[in-house]
Amino acid sequence: MTESLKIGFIGAGNMAEATIKGLLASELKTELAVSDSSVERLEVIRTVYGIEGVTKDNKKVADFAEILVLAVKPQIISVVLRQLKGRVREKLIVSIAAGVTTEYIESVLGEDTRIVRVMPNTPALVLSGAAAVCGGKAASDEDLATVKSIFDAVGSCIIVDESKMDAVTGLSGSGPAYVYQFIEALSDAGVKMGLMRADATLLAAQTVMGAAKMVLETKKHPGELKDSVTSPGGTTICGIHELEKGGMRATVMNAVEAATEKSRELGKKK
Repeated sequence: MTESLKIGFIGAGNMAEATIKGLLASELKTELAVSDSSVERLEVIRTVYGIEGVTKDNKKVADFAEILVLAVKPQIISVVLRQLKGRVREKLIVSIAAGVTTEYIESVLGEDTRIVRVMPNTPALVLSGAAAVCGGKAASDEDLATVKSIFDAVGSCIIVDESKMDAVTGLSGSGPAYVYQFIEALSDAGVKMGLMRADATLLAAQTVMGAAKMVLETKKHPGELKDSVTSPGGTTICGIHELEKGGMRATVMNAVEAATEKSRELGKKK
Protein backbone atom coordinates (compact mmCIF):
# COMPACT_ATOMS: atom_id res chain seq x y z
CA MET A 1 0.00 0.00 0.00
CA THR A 2 1.33 3.44 -0.91
CA GLU A 3 1.73 6.10 1.76
CA SER A 4 -1.11 8.17 0.27
CA LEU A 5 -3.85 6.32 -1.60
CA LYS A 6 -5.16 8.00 -4.75
CA ILE A 7 -8.82 7.03 -4.72
CA GLY A 8 -11.30 8.03 -7.39
CA PHE A 9 -15.07 7.76 -7.06
CA ILE A 10 -17.27 7.43 -10.11
CA GLY A 11 -20.63 8.40 -8.69
CA ALA A 12 -21.32 10.86 -5.87
CA GLY A 13 -24.48 9.41 -4.38
CA ASN A 14 -25.24 8.62 -0.75
CA MET A 15 -22.92 5.63 -0.47
CA ALA A 16 -20.01 7.42 -2.12
CA GLU A 17 -20.56 10.44 0.13
CA ALA A 18 -20.69 8.24 3.23
CA THR A 19 -17.41 6.57 2.30
CA ILE A 20 -15.75 9.88 1.42
CA LYS A 21 -16.79 11.49 4.70
CA GLY A 22 -15.58 8.46 6.63
CA LEU A 23 -12.25 8.39 4.83
CA LEU A 24 -11.65 12.08 5.52
CA ALA A 25 -12.37 11.51 9.21
CA SER A 26 -10.19 8.40 9.39
CA GLU A 27 -6.45 8.06 9.84
CA LEU A 28 -5.88 6.85 6.28
CA LYS A 29 -3.88 9.19 4.04
CA THR A 30 -5.78 9.70 0.82
CA GLU A 31 -6.07 11.92 -2.24
CA LEU A 32 -9.60 11.92 -3.63
CA ALA A 33 -11.29 12.73 -6.92
CA VAL A 34 -14.97 12.39 -7.75
CA SER A 35 -17.08 12.34 -10.91
CA ASP A 36 -20.84 12.46 -11.31
CA SER A 37 -23.38 13.49 -13.93
CA SER A 38 -25.03 15.83 -11.41
CA VAL A 39 -23.44 19.24 -10.99
CA GLU A 40 -25.41 19.68 -7.77
CA ARG A 41 -23.94 16.52 -6.23
CA LEU A 42 -20.43 17.52 -7.26
CA GLU A 43 -20.91 20.92 -5.67
CA VAL A 44 -21.90 19.23 -2.40
CA ILE A 45 -18.74 17.12 -2.49
CA ARG A 46 -16.61 20.17 -3.25
CA THR A 47 -18.09 22.59 -0.72
CA VAL A 48 -18.90 20.23 2.17
CA TYR A 49 -15.80 18.04 1.98
CA GLY A 50 -13.26 20.36 0.39
CA ILE A 51 -12.50 18.09 -2.56
CA GLU A 52 -11.47 20.19 -5.52
CA GLY A 53 -10.97 17.27 -7.91
CA VAL A 54 -14.62 17.03 -8.96
CA THR A 55 -15.68 16.60 -12.58
CA LYS A 56 -18.41 15.26 -14.84
CA ASP A 57 -15.75 13.34 -16.78
CA ASN A 58 -15.40 9.75 -15.54
CA LYS A 59 -12.26 9.24 -17.60
CA LYS A 60 -10.42 12.04 -15.78
CA VAL A 61 -11.09 10.37 -12.44
CA ALA A 62 -10.04 6.99 -13.85
CA ASP A 63 -6.75 8.45 -15.07
CA PHE A 64 -6.08 10.05 -11.66
CA ALA A 65 -6.85 7.09 -9.43
CA GLU A 66 -4.81 4.13 -8.28
CA ILE A 67 -7.99 2.75 -6.74
CA LEU A 68 -11.18 3.41 -8.69
CA VAL A 69 -14.48 3.04 -6.83
CA LEU A 70 -17.52 2.39 -9.01
CA ALA A 71 -20.26 3.93 -6.87
CA VAL A 72 -23.05 3.88 -9.42
CA LYS A 73 -26.44 2.21 -9.63
CA PRO A 74 -26.32 -1.36 -10.96
CA GLN A 75 -28.71 -0.32 -13.73
CA ILE A 76 -26.10 1.99 -15.31
CA ILE A 77 -22.84 0.22 -14.50
CA SER A 78 -22.63 -1.30 -18.00
CA VAL A 79 -22.49 2.20 -19.48
CA VAL A 80 -19.72 3.25 -17.09
CA LEU A 81 -17.70 0.10 -17.71
CA ARG A 82 -17.77 0.66 -21.47
CA GLN A 83 -16.41 4.17 -20.89
CA LEU A 84 -13.54 2.76 -18.86
CA LYS A 85 -12.64 -0.19 -21.07
CA GLY A 86 -8.97 -0.09 -22.03
CA ARG A 87 -8.10 2.67 -19.50
CA VAL A 88 -7.97 0.84 -16.19
CA ARG A 89 -5.85 -2.29 -16.69
CA GLU A 90 -3.30 -1.14 -14.10
CA LYS A 91 -5.91 0.10 -11.62
CA LEU A 92 -7.55 -1.61 -8.69
CA ILE A 93 -11.28 -1.50 -9.41
CA VAL A 94 -13.66 -1.45 -6.45
CA SER A 95 -17.35 -1.94 -7.21
CA ILE A 96 -20.11 -1.14 -4.71
CA ALA A 97 -22.92 -1.73 -7.23
CA ALA A 98 -25.41 -4.09 -5.59
CA GLY A 99 -25.80 -7.44 -7.31
CA VAL A 100 -23.12 -6.83 -9.97
CA THR A 101 -20.65 -9.72 -10.03
CA THR A 102 -16.90 -9.52 -10.50
CA GLU A 103 -17.36 -11.95 -13.41
CA TYR A 104 -19.56 -9.44 -15.22
CA ILE A 105 -17.10 -6.58 -14.65
CA GLU A 106 -14.25 -8.80 -15.88
CA SER A 107 -16.26 -9.65 -19.01
CA VAL A 108 -16.20 -5.96 -19.96
CA LEU A 109 -12.85 -4.74 -18.60
CA GLY A 110 -10.85 -7.94 -19.11
CA GLU A 111 -10.15 -10.98 -16.95
CA ASP A 112 -6.76 -9.62 -15.90
CA THR A 113 -8.36 -6.53 -14.32
CA ARG A 114 -7.98 -6.46 -10.54
CA ILE A 115 -11.51 -6.21 -9.17
CA VAL A 116 -12.77 -6.16 -5.60
CA ARG A 117 -16.50 -6.12 -4.97
CA VAL A 118 -17.77 -4.41 -1.82
CA MET A 119 -21.14 -4.23 -0.12
CA PRO A 120 -20.94 -1.28 2.31
CA ASN A 121 -23.72 0.57 4.09
CA THR A 122 -24.53 4.20 4.79
CA PRO A 123 -23.57 4.31 8.51
CA ALA A 124 -20.04 4.68 7.13
CA LEU A 125 -21.06 8.35 7.17
CA VAL A 126 -20.60 8.29 10.95
CA LEU A 127 -17.67 5.82 10.93
CA SER A 128 -19.99 2.96 11.90
CA GLY A 129 -20.36 1.17 8.60
CA ALA A 130 -20.60 -2.57 8.04
CA ALA A 131 -19.07 -3.90 4.83
CA ALA A 132 -18.03 -7.14 3.16
CA VAL A 133 -15.52 -7.57 0.34
CA CYS A 134 -14.68 -10.31 -2.13
CA GLY A 135 -12.14 -10.52 -4.91
CA GLY A 136 -12.30 -11.29 -8.60
CA LYS A 137 -9.96 -13.67 -10.45
CA ALA A 138 -7.00 -11.26 -10.67
CA ALA A 139 -7.38 -9.61 -7.26
CA SER A 140 -4.55 -10.45 -4.89
CA ASP A 141 -4.64 -10.90 -1.13
CA GLU A 142 -2.93 -7.51 -0.93
CA ASP A 143 -5.72 -5.95 -2.99
CA LEU A 144 -8.32 -7.40 -0.65
CA ALA A 145 -6.36 -6.16 2.37
CA THR A 146 -6.10 -2.67 0.88
CA VAL A 147 -9.82 -2.42 0.23
CA LYS A 148 -10.62 -3.92 3.62
CA SER A 149 -8.46 -1.23 5.24
CA ILE A 150 -10.46 1.47 3.45
CA PHE A 151 -13.76 0.17 4.74
CA ASP A 152 -12.37 -0.72 8.18
CA ALA A 153 -11.50 2.99 8.38
CA VAL A 154 -15.21 3.80 8.19
CA GLY A 155 -16.54 0.97 10.37
CA SER A 156 -16.04 -2.80 10.22
CA CYS A 157 -15.29 -4.93 7.17
CA ILE A 158 -15.12 -8.68 6.57
CA ILE A 159 -13.86 -10.77 3.63
CA VAL A 160 -16.30 -13.33 2.21
CA ASP A 161 -16.72 -15.59 -0.80
CA GLU A 162 -18.60 -13.87 -3.61
CA SER A 163 -21.42 -16.39 -3.29
CA LYS A 164 -22.29 -14.74 0.04
CA MET A 165 -22.47 -11.16 -1.27
CA ASP A 166 -26.19 -11.12 -2.05
CA ALA A 167 -26.90 -12.22 1.53
CA VAL A 168 -24.64 -9.43 2.78
CA THR A 169 -26.64 -7.00 0.65
CA GLY A 170 -29.90 -8.22 2.15
CA LEU A 171 -28.57 -8.09 5.71
CA SER A 172 -26.17 -5.20 6.29
CA GLY A 173 -26.59 -3.35 3.00
CA SER A 174 -30.33 -2.90 3.44
CA GLY A 175 -30.32 -3.46 7.19
CA PRO A 176 -30.02 0.17 8.32
CA ALA A 177 -33.47 0.87 6.85
CA TYR A 178 -34.94 -1.97 8.91
CA VAL A 179 -33.32 -0.61 12.05
CA TYR A 180 -34.55 2.93 11.35
CA GLN A 181 -38.08 1.56 11.14
CA PHE A 182 -37.60 -0.22 14.47
CA ILE A 183 -36.29 2.96 16.11
CA GLU A 184 -39.24 4.91 14.69
CA ALA A 185 -41.64 2.28 16.03
CA LEU A 186 -40.05 2.44 19.50
CA SER A 187 -40.30 6.23 19.41
CA ASP A 188 -43.94 6.10 18.32
CA ALA A 189 -44.69 3.76 21.20
CA GLY A 190 -43.00 6.11 23.64
CA VAL A 191 -45.11 9.00 22.36
CA LYS A 192 -48.24 6.86 22.66
CA MET A 193 -47.34 6.21 26.27
CA GLY A 194 -46.91 9.93 26.97
CA LEU A 195 -43.27 10.81 26.21
CA MET A 196 -42.30 13.87 24.19
CA ARG A 197 -41.22 12.96 20.64
CA ALA A 198 -37.63 14.21 21.01
CA ASP A 199 -37.19 12.32 24.28
CA ALA A 200 -38.75 9.14 22.86
CA THR A 201 -36.52 9.20 19.77
CA LEU A 202 -33.37 9.83 21.79
CA LEU A 203 -34.17 6.95 24.16
CA ALA A 204 -35.05 4.64 21.27
CA ALA A 205 -31.91 5.39 19.25
CA GLN A 206 -29.60 5.22 22.27
CA THR A 207 -31.18 1.92 23.31
CA VAL A 208 -30.54 0.38 19.89
CA MET A 209 -26.97 1.70 19.80
CA GLY A 210 -26.28 0.50 23.34
CA ALA A 211 -27.70 -2.96 22.66
CA ALA A 212 -25.59 -3.26 19.50
CA LYS A 213 -22.45 -2.27 21.42
CA MET A 214 -23.24 -4.91 24.03
CA VAL A 215 -23.33 -7.58 21.31
CA LEU A 216 -20.09 -6.38 19.72
CA GLU A 217 -18.09 -5.76 22.90
CA THR A 218 -19.21 -8.68 25.07
CA LYS A 219 -19.29 -11.09 22.09
CA LYS A 220 -22.21 -12.83 23.81
CA HIS A 221 -25.04 -14.35 21.80
CA PRO A 222 -27.93 -11.88 21.43
CA GLY A 223 -30.24 -14.45 22.99
CA GLU A 224 -28.07 -14.61 26.11
CA LEU A 225 -28.09 -10.82 26.39
CA LYS A 226 -31.86 -10.80 25.90
CA ASP A 227 -32.24 -13.30 28.74
CA SER A 228 -30.14 -11.10 31.03
CA VAL A 229 -32.74 -8.32 30.65
CA THR A 230 -35.73 -10.62 30.97
CA SER A 231 -36.69 -11.36 34.59
CA PRO A 232 -39.44 -13.87 35.49
CA GLY A 233 -42.89 -12.32 35.35
CA GLY A 234 -41.43 -8.90 34.56
CA THR A 235 -42.14 -6.14 32.07
CA THR A 236 -39.65 -7.27 29.43
CA ILE A 237 -41.05 -10.76 28.96
CA CYS A 238 -44.51 -9.26 28.46
CA GLY A 239 -43.13 -7.03 25.71
CA ILE A 240 -41.23 -9.91 24.10
CA HIS A 241 -44.41 -11.99 24.11
CA GLU A 242 -46.14 -9.29 22.05
CA LEU A 243 -43.22 -9.17 19.59
CA GLU A 244 -43.46 -12.94 19.18
CA LYS A 245 -47.22 -12.74 18.62
CA GLY A 246 -46.60 -10.16 15.92
CA GLY A 247 -44.03 -12.40 14.21
CA MET A 248 -41.21 -9.86 14.47
CA ARG A 249 -38.36 -12.33 14.00
CA ALA A 250 -39.97 -14.07 11.03
CA THR A 251 -40.77 -10.70 9.45
CA VAL A 252 -37.16 -9.52 9.79
CA MET A 253 -35.91 -12.79 8.32
CA ASN A 254 -38.35 -12.42 5.43
CA ALA A 255 -37.11 -8.86 4.81
CA VAL A 256 -33.49 -10.01 4.57
CA GLU A 257 -34.49 -12.87 2.28
CA ALA A 258 -36.49 -10.55 -0.01
CA ALA A 259 -33.61 -8.06 -0.27
CA THR A 260 -31.17 -10.91 -0.96
CA GLU A 261 -33.35 -12.24 -3.77
CA LYS A 262 -33.64 -8.74 -5.26
CA SER A 263 -29.85 -8.46 -5.23
CA ARG A 264 -29.59 -11.78 -7.09
CA GLU A 265 -32.19 -10.57 -9.59
CA LEU A 266 -30.21 -7.39 -10.27
CA GLY A 267 -27.10 -9.48 -10.89
CA LYS A 268 -28.88 -11.75 -13.37
CA LYS A 269 -29.97 -8.77 -15.45
CA LYS A 270 -26.35 -7.97 -16.32
